[in-house]
Amino acid sequence: MQYPLPIAKLIDNFMKLPGIGEKTATRLAFYTLDMQDKDVEDFSQALIEAKKQIHSCSICGNITDTDPCEICSNTNRDQTIMMVVEQAKDVMAFEQMGEYNGLYHVLHGVLSPMDGIGPEEINIKNLIIRLQKSDEIREVILALNSTPEGESTAMYLGKLIKPSGIKVSRLASGLAVGSDIEYANSITLKRAVQGRISL
Repeated sequence: MQYPLPIAKLIDNFMKLPGIGEKTATRLAFYTLDMQDKDVEDFSQALIEAKKQIHSCSICGNITDTDPCEICSNTNRDQTIMMVVEQAKDVMAFEQMGEYNGLYHVLHGVLSPMDGIGPEEINIKNLIIRLQKSDEIREVILALNSTPEGESTAMYLGKLIKPSGIKVSRLASGLAVGSDIEYANSITLKRAVQGRISL
């Protein structure tokens, strides 16, 4: 037996979300049917408003409903350091940590020649323009994921930025707290040894 068309369409749309398979999409669709009409209207309105009102900051590329974003327009932030991240959600993770008070630049992806993603497809050009225009930035932290694509993007950016005299650094990485050495892969162990600290 097939689901009525409106439910089938709802299931199909939930399945478009990352990490949502058919079973979860079906459960969400039937949960939505049981919601109060007002809750469904509020939910759909929140989706529409987020899509219409959220855009990329013209300076850093972070998501915002103002331009420039709150971070770029905050003169109390450290203007001498910039953290380059892959996605806007990475900015949120660092902001929630509360230990970083510098600037950001969001690439909106990483280099992946196999997927046809080159320097022109992500926000590298604006990064270089920002660095050339600024006489305050002294360090760029490349906070990219430790994937082959993230590593190659970091190397590419390092080669672009270093000739300008700006210090380029990477996030420390290695063994996670509570992990066993015997289960770590060779790349993790290598980064752990390279990033060792004095006691």
